Amino acid sequence: MDLKAGLERIRAKYERPDALAMDPLSIPLRYREDSDREVAAWVAAHLAYGRVAPMLRAIAAALEPLGPSPSGWLRRAKAGDLADLGAGLAAWKWRFHTGPDLVAWLAAWQRLDAESGQGLEAHLLPAPGVAADAQLSALVQRLRRELPTSPGLRFSLPDPQAGSACKRWRMFLRWMVRTGWPDLGLWRRYPADALVIPLDTHVARVSRFIGLTHRATPDGRMAQEITSALRSADPGDPLKYDFALSHLGILGDCPGVRRLPGCRSCPLVGVCRAGKNGR
Repeated sequence: MDLKAGLERIRAKYERPDALAMDPLSIPLRYREDSDREVAAWVAAHLAYGRVAPMLRAIAAALEPLGPSPSGWLRRAKAGDLADLGAGLAAWKWRFHTGPDLVAWLAAWQRLDAESGQGLEAHLLPAPGVAADAQLSALVQRLRRELPTSPGLRFSLPDPQAGSACKRWRMFLRWMVRTGWPDLGLWRRYPADALVIPLDTHVARVSRFIGLTHRATPDGRMAQEITSALRSADPGDPLKYDFALSHLGILGDCPGVRRLPGCRSCPLVGVCRAGKNGR
């Protein structure tokens, strides 16, 4: 079996509704309007760490005060409304993030949306002579200057040009740009082939096993190396395989060690080091 065949088989196995139900993307998908989905994704992607079930509850609780149209609420909101929102979210917390962090994050979307007139794509869109990561770095540096200093907000603002994998930013971008399942595909100008994989421990582990990377440290270089390898399978849409690769680990189907014959049912066994060692 070649790499692309194995990746396509794993997509067929994991691209299913029950897997998506345990993914933070399931929350933005609850909204109908594009702008509401963008706001929900802006919140969900940057809170996407830690145990899945309580994380999903925290994201839903963060968005609940904004009502059925988060973007409409933010576009109408004045300073006093944001202050009231902060009071209402005073007890809200998700690990590193607090209620004030969340309000500042929503206010950042409000400012950026007001500048562009149409959400965040213009602030992250690659341009002639300006690569995608340079645009992301510029926005991160701007937000570092504008947002309060707190552990939660600093956790949300890694810089790709400083070597960070930027997992939550990469996830947000994937959701916004890709038109294939399960992503939102809201941004039509951002090129899908410029996306970089959202690197987590599951993707890093599986990628080492199947030869997508030879690096040991899960950093920006590893993310770029894995993405480059995936482009060999689909040059125009390398991140089509991200959901399946991550859920192989998230759902506990990859034990993280070579454990045959239990691994034999995995769609990637033919290209995995564990599979090769077991034959």
